[in-house]
Amino acid sequence: MENKIKVVGLGPGNLDYLTGAGLKAIKESEIVIGGKRHLEEIESLLNNQGKYTLGKLSDMIYFIDCNKNKKITIVVSGDTGYYSLLTYLRKNLGEEKLITIPGISSFQYLFGRLNMTWEKFSLYSVHGRDCDYIEALKKSDRGIVLLTDGINNPITISENLVKHNFKNIEVIVGERLSYEDEKITRFQVENYREYIKEYEMNVTILKKGD
Repeated sequence: MENKIKVVGLGPGNLDYLTGAGLKAIKESEIVIGGKRHLEEIESLLNNQGKYTLGKLSDMIYFIDCNKNKKITIVVSGDTGYYSLLTYLRKNLGEEKLITIPGISSFQYLFGRLNMTWEKFSLYSVHGRDCDYIEALKKSDRGIVLLTDGINNPITISENLVKHNFKNIEVIVGERLSYEDEKITRFQVENYREYIKEYEMNVTILKKGD
């Protein structure tokens, strides 16, 4: 009998934020598929399950097809519904073969740590992709949330905002969210020069003033 494949979002990083449903899916699986870092993070949850480390995505599809009679769980970062491997899986396996168990996204976690709601913020990513966040910020109600990378980092973004004459914008940077060395930095965009440093894996909120 062909089993459905479970896709589990691991949350922001710390396994304390993995959902109960996600934990159950991992423990009940016969094979777990994930990136090297993800498989290392869940090692303590495994009990002799087979492991497949993600590489070429077409090879993963072939592997799944060869093991379709086994219980397979694919683990991914954060929320399965936001810039996720799920898009590729739906296209190449078909949505009818999947059961998706979303995790907590990094930006959800950060808003929780700030005791803020995010329904009036717009979500964007500059992580390895182009995004006109200047125009997005102009059109936003309360502000925008950005997934960043080494090039589009909080300082480069702040410098660009100042060049476009933005004022009364609070920059909130969450680094290593959910881990023991988590750090949250907050500053007004015009003061960004006082906060120049290399920011580790982070989410950046650009919050409009009240």
